[in-house]
Amino acid sequence: MKPVRSVEGRAIPFGQKNVDTDVIISAEWLKTISREGLGAGAFESIRAQEGNIFDDPEYAGASILIAGDNFGCGSSREHAAWALDDMGIKAIIAPSFSDIFSGNAFKNGLLAIALPQTAIDRLMEVAKTDPVTIDMESMTVTTPYQDRFEFEMDAFRQKCLMEGLDEIDLTMTNSSAIDRHEQKVDSAQPWHKPVPA
Repeated sequence: MKPVRSVEGRAIPFGQKNVDTDVIISAEWLKTISREGLGAGAFESIRAQEGNIFDDPEYAGASILIAGDNFGCGSSREHAAWALDDMGIKAIIAPSFSDIFSGNAFKNGLLAIALPQTAIDRLMEVAKTDPVTIDMESMTVTTPYQDRFEFEMDAFRQKCLMEGLDEIDLTMTNSSAIDRHEQKVDSAQPWHKPVPA
């Protein structure tokens, strides 16, 4: 997982509430275990509508998505986080998230930033013309107009995201302790050792 210390750039002012994972990536895209190419299926039902915000050239390359309340509700598909990442989204800002989606986002290095609706309303306006900045160290979302919105995040999640630590990386930080434990078990239980081939 890549470290995420900040995300800066244009944001898509989507704003829709109760966006479920089937809207983010529909079921027919779930036949793959590859994360690549899923961005093409992200928000497919919305992109089928003429003039949709996701295909607006104004927001091409946007790395932030501003959404409404209860983003990522529905099924637990991890493909939703994969699809957002594959389409270039690095952070989602919304008033609230489904717990499962929030967990999947975290495990895949996506920022799920919860802010009050008043802050979302302001960011929706700013995003129409100007960039938005998310700083993970100060845990703030700012705009060129001196708007500054503070958000909260579990200290463990903040550390993992800023240092790019996924579950495997976290385990490997304890590799010396794991080796010592295995040596201790091997000494105490010699029958436990694997037989050489």
